[in-house]
Amino acid sequence: MSEPTILVVDDDPSALRALIQVLRREKYAAEGASSARDALDKMRERTFDLVITDIRMERMDGMELLRSVRSEWPGLPVIVMTAFASIDTAIRSIHEGAYDYLSKPYEIEDLRLTVRRALEQSRLMHENLTLRQNLLEEQDREVEMIGMSPPMVEVYKMIARVARSATTVLIQGESGSGKELVARAIHANSERATLPFVAVNCGAVTETLLESELFGHVRGAFTGAAYTKQGLFEVANKGTVFLDEIGETSANMQTRLLRVLEEREIQRVGSMERVPVDIRVIAATNRSLQDLVKESRFREDLYYRLNVVTIGVPSLRERLADLPLLFDHFLKKHGRRMGKTIAVHAEVLEMLSGYRWPGNVRELENVVERAVTLNTTGLLTSSDFNEEFQRLPKGSALFPDELVPLDEIERQYILHVLHRLNGNMSRAAEVLQIDRRTLYRMVERFGAKTGA
Repeated sequence: MSEPTILVVDDDPSALRALIQVLRREKYAAEGASSARDALDKMRERTFDLVITDIRMERMDGMELLRSVRSEWPGLPVIVMTAFASIDTAIRSIHEGAYDYLSKPYEIEDLRLTVRRALEQSRLMHENLTLRQNLLEEQDREVEMIGMSPPMVEVYKMIARVARSATTVLIQGESGSGKELVARAIHANSERATLPFVAVNCGAVTETLLESELFGHVRGAFTGAAYTKQGLFEVANKGTVFLDEIGETSANMQTRLLRVLEEREIQRVGSMERVPVDIRVIAATNRSLQDLVKESRFREDLYYRLNVVTIGVPSLRERLADLPLLFDHFLKKHGRRMGKTIAVHAEVLEMLSGYRWPGNVRELENVVERAVTLNTTGLLTSSDFNEEFQRLPKGSALFPDELVPLDEIERQYILHVLHRLNGNMSRAAEVLQIDRRTLYRMVERFGAKTGA
């Protein structure tokens, strides 16, 4: 394993040389930069495991350098040093994201210990990023949201607007519509993306167990509590907590959750100690929290704390134009998992698009998985599906039961043709019997995406 590389930044040549010598005696590969600008240039040319910088420097000081590092290399630890130590600079340094703060003249042992801990954090961060990338590759982008319909485009826009903030988000939608996927997409596109994402189904466990899971407990807090346990809020520190089915929580749990949102600290069950936590909370519900508030079954103040930004996830009935894309995604996913290559008869999509899908996208995936599992011919036909699907009326299956404007029918048909032709605009124009430039204008007007 190669030795860790450390970049030392100081505009005092003697101090720079002295610190580099100390680090090299500790068997680190240390390199110097005489200014913050010089340091940024070096970091853009090669990779470092740690940065140690003085605060007071000409032109661009250490605090500005720290902010630049946090912006461009968020996982790179920075140790700040200064001969003019004060509570103000210490607080500013830590708030700006410094790993630690040391004063000059420094004790060699303090420096040695701080550097070792910072490098350990850097190593764990690299391992975490590598693991995360491997998991993403193994999942073959399974967490990617699928759909090009206008309702889904609106969801994408909302995700883009809120992802980079720390704002609490409330996601509303029917069961199986993909609320957790929206939450994961917000986290994955946020500044917390490399940190934990912890999902909790508030309606799946008892109140006592939920309290212990979220807040943790101390030894002896209740029968069976043989050891002190961290809660998920602590486990997710610096990351994101997703509270699914928040409307199912009890009055007592709502009170405790409100305290977390207001004070950003928790108390383990059986303890009086307050533990600070830095988390982003995303909640989801398949019920109307407003109605629950009116029925006095949900705290109004908690509702307003959660309802800073609301994202509505459309049901599959509201985005039937996405059904071919979703079907194709699940077919490939489960076919690959089972080692099968399966073609699909045209009648299948027409049949499935006439169904109301009360279980939404989750139900669609289950239906596709079952069909792929039971298929032995390599061709999916209507006979591979339950009788309830085979009895569906044929005809205007591609469209919802409700009357829709002519523009919407035109948009859905164009999306359907583009999907069947893998986004080939030239072939689509031929099939639709329109000029290619006209098709481009229509696609732009409808906000559709193409693959070619």
